[in-house]
Amino acid sequence: MGGHTQRIAMGQKVLVAMLFSGSLASFAYGADTFPLRPIRIIVSSAPGSGPDVIARLFGPQLTGILGQSIVVDNRTGAGGNIGGELAAHAAADGYTLLMATANHAIGMSLYSKLNYDLLRDFSAISQLAATPYLLVVYPAFPAKTVAELVAIARQRPGTVNYGSGGSGSPPHLATEVFSSLSGIRMTHVPYKGVSPALADLAAGRLELVFSALPAALPLVKSGRLRAIGISSGQRSVLAPEVPLIRDAVPGYEVTGWYGLVVPARTAPVVLSRLHAAAVQSLQSDELRQRLLASGAEPMGTAPAQFAGVLRAEVARWRQAVQESGARVE
Repeated sequence: MGGHTQRIAMGQKVLVAMLFSGSLASFAYGADTFPLRPIRIIVSSAPGSGPDVIARLFGPQLTGILGQSIVVDNRTGAGGNIGGELAAHAAADGYTLLMATANHAIGMSLYSKLNYDLLRDFSAISQLAATPYLLVVYPAFPAKTVAELVAIARQRPGTVNYGSGGSGSPPHLATEVFSSLSGIRMTHVPYKGVSPALADLAAGRLELVFSALPAALPLVKSGRLRAIGISSGQRSVLAPEVPLIRDAVPGYEVTGWYGLVVPARTAPVVLSRLHAAAVQSLQSDELRQRLLASGAEPMGTAPAQFAGVLRAEVARWRQAVQESGARVE
């Protein structure tokens, strides 16, 4: 009887060992073979927007490293929430990523009902880049400085029209915070992405737009728009002639950011593979130069560091929404 019991126990140990070794083999297999098909990066804004520019700059580098095509999938609307929700509910297999931006952090407090949670439903991969916003105006607009803009808006409350990438988008809230701090009232004209807003601005249908550098800088360099202020704490080497907004509006400082996240419950080995590819991409001098030329500072942070940024951004924008009184229209 005792020998029979020992044989059963030995058999159980062998079975456990086989299962354990099988799980390790499966783990190693995932590490060695991912990815096996193209990877989709969901961008919650229109083609030509800052997030779209960054995604398309990284795409070729990631393709070369991972050996699979990177497909940029623009899903606009609802202040970035359509794309955010789609990514949050995608399979947690590493084949659907989200280009996360301040859009998604803002949405956490601006919308009373969201079908996803930026902090709960995603795992951070890496913050790829950061960028300030340019305050750009139609060239024929009489304000040549931020102070002149504020004076005009005070004289004509509600008559200065500003465009944004949609209600709840970073350009929208950046303008609302600006208006709150400067004590002015302007009229919001939301678009489905900042690119069409910039196009209408260049055509004279608007007076101003706050836009991330990658989307606005080419239009400024071509003379189609005029930049009168920058939202960062110090002047940008890419537009050193543009003064700081906070010089005219004390306390104003807003910075945009771009980073990759993946649906929560994605296997750690897949997350590590994606993070390594993102960081390796930034070792390319060509990519770094193209990012800088577009107005974005290369980053390449660790997942834990970017997760901390996401938590801080959700808290910061919650306060900004409350203080500015910004609301979805």
